[in-house]
Amino acid sequence: MSTTNVNLTTKTTEAITLTDAAVSKVAELISAAGADEPLALRVAVKSGGCSGFNYDMYFDSEVADDDVVSAFGDVKVVVDPASAELLLGASLDFTDGLQGAGFHITNPNATRTCGCGNSFS
Repeated sequence: MSTTNVNLTTKTTEAITLTDAAVSKVAELISAAGADEPLALRVAVKSGGCSGFNYDMYFDSEVADDDVVSAFGDVKVVVDPASAELLLGASLDFTDGLQGAGFHITNPNATRTCGCGNSFS
């Protein structure tokens, strides 16, 4: 009888995916920031908002050992483990049109969202 070892701590799924438009805009913003150290887009979920949770996105130069890290071309995305569970299967898009420009997260785990689009449960 043979046994196979499986590493259960390695995450093979990205917490969130980025569309090509989002990757392009994030890369543009990182370049414009002119930071001395490499920056990653950190996507987080925090308690609050009218529906229970809020999305938070910002550039970060630090990566924790337990962060989920994904790369989309030259853009690195970092998500903490608690947020990764809530974002699993989500996608980040960027649109620029007559009604305004901005990032939008589509999250299949959200059962309810509010009118502002930044809060979910």
